[in-house]
Amino acid sequence: MYDIALSVAACARSGTRADVAWMIHPSVSDEALAFTPGGGRIGSVQGGAFDGLLADAAARQLSTGRRLRHVVTELESLVCGLEQGTDVEFLVVPAAQFPPQLWPLLLEREPVAIAASVVDDEVTEVELTQPESTGADRPEVMFDDGRVTTTLVPITRLVIAGQGPIAEALAAQGALLGWKPVVEPRPGAVAGLAASLSPLDGMVVLGHDLETAGMCLMAALESDAGYVGAVGSPAMQESRAQWLALRDVTDLSRVHGPAGLEIGARGPAEIAVSIVAEMIGALRLG
Repeated sequence: MYDIALSVAACARSGTRADVAWMIHPSVSDEALAFTPGGGRIGSVQGGAFDGLLADAAARQLSTGRRLRHVVTELESLVCGLEQGTDVEFLVVPAAQFPPQLWPLLLEREPVAIAASVVDDEVTEVELTQPESTGADRPEVMFDDGRVTTTLVPITRLVIAGQGPIAEALAAQGALLGWKPVVEPRPGAVAGLAASLSPLDGMVVLGHDLETAGMCLMAALESDAGYVGAVGSPAMQESRAQWLALRDVTDLSRVHGPAGLEIGARGPAEIAVSIVAEMIGALRLG
C-alpha cells in the first residue's frame, strides 16, 4: 500500500474517487491496487491475477467497502502461483472511508495498522490502531470477531537501473533478503521509481552507456534513497562524474562507486553479494 499512497493521497486532495483493494487471505503483503473512475489502475496485487474481480467490485462505487471471497481458477493459478481451488479473500474499500491521516503515514513509510470492522461482508468502519509489534518486519493480518486488522511495515526496495547478469544476480540477492527488487533499464521509468524511494531503500546504477547511466544516477541522487551504488571501473566513475558536473550535479558524496565491498568478488553472483553487503551496512550503520 506504500506504493500507491502518493497517488491515492492526490485523489483524496482533488476529490477524485479511488477504491483500494488488498489481499487479506491466504497470503499477506504490502501490495495494494487502487481503481479510479474510467478504468484507471495504480499498483498491483498478486501479479494482476484478480484484477478483473477487484475492478468489478470497485466499479460498483459503493459508499462502504466490501470483503470479497473467491476461489482461485486454473488461469489465476498460473498467474499468481496459488493452487487452483484455494480460497482467497480481499478487502475493497473506497479511499474516502480511510482515516485521512493514513496517507501521510504511508508516505513517510511508517508502520501502520488498519482495522476494518466487517458485518456481513460490508466494511462498516475503518480506523487506525497502534501496530501490535513495532519490531515486526513483515506485513500481517489478524481476524478477531468481525474485525480485520492489516498491519503494514515498510519493506526495503532495491531499484536496479540496468539489465544483464549483474542485475539479475542483484535481484535474486535482494529477494533472498526479503527486499522488493525492481530491475528497470529505462531512465524515464527509473526516475519515477526513484521519486518514491526513502532512506530505507537503495538504488544501484549499472550499464556502460554514459547518457543512460548518467540520467539514472542523477535520478538516484535526487531521491531520498539511503544507498546509491554505481557499478563500473574508476574510469567509468570519472566519466559519469564529468557528465553530471556538466549538468550542475557535483556532490557525489552519497555515491558508492565502484559499488560493493572490497572482497575480491568475481562474477555476477559474487559482485551482487558485495553490493548487497555494502547496502546493508549503509542502511543499518549510516
